[in-house]
Amino acid sequence: MSEDIRGGYAVEQWARAFVTALTHEDEATRRRADERVRRWRDVVRGIAGGSLTPGSRAPVAGLPAWVTPVVVHGGFATGEAAAGGPLRAHELAVCERFGLPERRRALMAHHLAGDGLAELLRMLDTGEYRVDLPEHAALPVLAWLLRAGDEDAARELFAEIAPFADRLGFAPAPAPPAGDPAVVWRGTAGQAAAALAAREPNGRVEAMREALAVWNPFADDLLRWWLDGDLGESADEPWHERGVALLERYRLLAANHTRCAKHRRPKENLAVLRHALEEVVAGRELTPRARGLLRHAVASMVRRRGEPGSARHGELRSRQAAQLDVPAHHTTAREVVRRLASLPPDRGVPDVAELCAPVDGVPVPAAIRRVVARALAGTVEELVDAGVVPSAEVLARLVPRIAATTTAAAYPDEALRTLVAATCLAFRNRRSLLLLDLRHQVRVDELPWVRAIARHRARGEGTRHDALAALRRLGELALDAFPGTTLPNTLVRELAELGREAEVDLPWVEQLAADIYEGRFSPKFSRAAEQAGDHLRGSLYARHYALRQGPVGDLDALCRGRSGVSGWSVAGNHAIIEQAQVLTTHNLVTLVARVGVRGDWPALARRAFDTAVRFAGRAPTSTRPQATAKLARDAWRHTVFFLSEAGSAAPPAWLRDHDGPLADQVGELLRCYGPARANRSGEPGS
Repeated sequence: MSEDIRGGYAVEQWARAFVTALTHEDEATRRRADERVRRWRDVVRGIAGGSLTPGSRAPVAGLPAWVTPVVVHGGFATGEAAAGGPLRAHELAVCERFGLPERRRALMAHHLAGDGLAELLRMLDTGEYRVDLPEHAALPVLAWLLRAGDEDAARELFAEIAPFADRLGFAPAPAPPAGDPAVVWRGTAGQAAAALAAREPNGRVEAMREALAVWNPFADDLLRWWLDGDLGESADEPWHERGVALLERYRLLAANHTRCAKHRRPKENLAVLRHALEEVVAGRELTPRARGLLRHAVASMVRRRGEPGSARHGELRSRQAAQLDVPAHHTTAREVVRRLASLPPDRGVPDVAELCAPVDGVPVPAAIRRVVARALAGTVEELVDAGVVPSAEVLARLVPRIAATTTAAAYPDEALRTLVAATCLAFRNRRSLLLLDLRHQVRVDELPWVRAIARHRARGEGTRHDALAALRRLGELALDAFPGTTLPNTLVRELAELGREAEVDLPWVEQLAADIYEGRFSPKFSRAAEQAGDHLRGSLYARHYALRQGPVGDLDALCRGRSGVSGWSVAGNHAIIEQAQVLTTHNLVTLVARVGVRGDWPALARRAFDTAVRFAGRAPTSTRPQATAKLARDAWRHTVFFLSEAGSAAPPAWLRDHDGPLADQVGELLRCYGPARANRSGEPGS
């Protein structure tokens, strides 16, 4: 396993990207694959040359753990530092403005004296900056420390970051103030505009519009011509001249309108009439077969639509003309893009209804509204209620702003509070590394500039209370919005961060990757399992899953025994890890018994059950049947937990009456019902 981690996996990913870059039919996909080839090549060469150590908290030789690495799929560092590379546009502008050499060390020196230091302090006071990477907060923190008179902390911070001054950028970019920290968005106005601007005309829709606007009027005129001439029986010179003009018109239309191809298909009525027209104009007699086809086509057209000029025919063409008055989707999208252009491109949108107001009196299509709605700005609860948050993973991407603001609230100085919040948000974008030997990811308080301001933080009861309130709020939101979904690791990390701010020692457990599972769990998993066993003693959940009480002992051996797995395999690791989720309830007991999350347990149980049934029904035909079945088992586990919290001695009717997917599990659970246990709710931190 370790040998595969050190090289095999990286080589495989490199090869896959190389094949995609050579063979994929889409040019944009090939370009993206070229970039993946470059990065995986760097990974493979770094591992082979010893400059990269997969599984380490500091995988890049010469860079400390706090430096943000560039990370590719699977948690492999490429050897690059995210804050390195060429100077950014605003950095080049500073160099040009002050006549500095285009080198990072010169920029650092500039920012620590004179105009550069004054500009950093102005940014701090106005909030007019953007921290894209955690490193970009280092110099503003140093400037703040100097202004606060904390020269010792400033000197220590400078000593720690100065050795990397020629490789990393430590200053933020100018930008408008961040705005209300309670307001979040899934996408930005700029992203919505780019997605809509990329919309191309729909080929089928445009062909239909061409048929209505071009070929239907021509077909009407051609049919009228044949009817006026009694299908050629009453031909005269004016009639013949009209036919010549019609044929010339057809040739022009066919050359300039190529989307609709029906007029070229020999069996189509229009093609039959046009072929007969060509014969007559050329002075040739129609063959008996051609005349028969002509008569059939004319009769069919009149029977279906009526003669041109009749009331029935006029009503049909009026309805079709109304369809043409409706703007095409890509035309409407361009108008919405124009409206979006008036908003800041890096923020969410305040009002979807206003941006999607009717265009020329025609409602904006739902497909375009959905793109704009993804950029809606509001509180997390408002976005969930608006249906903009479709999964727990998306929810996890929205909550860092709340956690960052809560963390920053402990700093009395307003400028420092804003800077810390920006730093925490940037840190949340740091991709997780592949770690071995139960190591933990780098935490925000390990950053040198965050450590440097630790003494300026005021920890008080109010701060802890606010952090606990935010933790409870997010926990209740997650369970209520997605009761059948296991908390994703990104959300678990946010909850754990809030728990640390609340100074509550809670055993948050993550979902583990089966392909790198090393056969042992960290101590917090055992704590979570013991906590769950105590809280669920005598409950429906405990009976259904045969939980043991008291200390769990060797959790690794216990999970392996419950799963029936021997030896090492990815499939076996999945089974072992799933048993750990059963025993720990994967943070459900932590949320309910320790944080104090409350919910409508019967309603949550029913919704989690519906999720379980949905996934169980999909699993047999899914392209990923094992993963889909795992989602069903997760939702089923949540169902049993919520039913246990409801504490009813009798199963609900919807469970008793179920005979679809999961019927066997339902039957087993029904046999576990007995006297309800008395619910016990521990105080947070108890």
